[in-house]
Amino acid sequence: MNRTVLWSKRALDDLKKQTNFIARDNSQAARNITAKIRMAGNSLGRAPIGRPSRIPDAYEKSVTGLRYVILYELRDNPDILVITRVVHTSRDWPKGQWPE
Repeated sequence: MNRTVLWSKRALDDLKKQTNFIARDNSQAARNITAKIRMAGNSLGRAPIGRPSRIPDAYEKSVTGLRYVILYELRDNPDILVITRVVHTSRDWPKGQWPE
């Protein structure tokens, strides 16, 4: 099954903030990291292979080779996967709560 992958506004904002932070020191690295995160997120439409999240009804997928986690949900429509957040693993992230 190939699901449609939708990126929430919050996930896109997360990605933009992190890209801007990295770009201050290295714009090429920022572009590379953004491309890898987007590719990992979009590949979830073909194979949602994440683990259950610390957030109820959500899943987490580590981005291979990077210190980022993509959070996503499989909504009521089984053909749609929604990426809800992109989080750096150094963030404080209590169980059952969204990272701040």
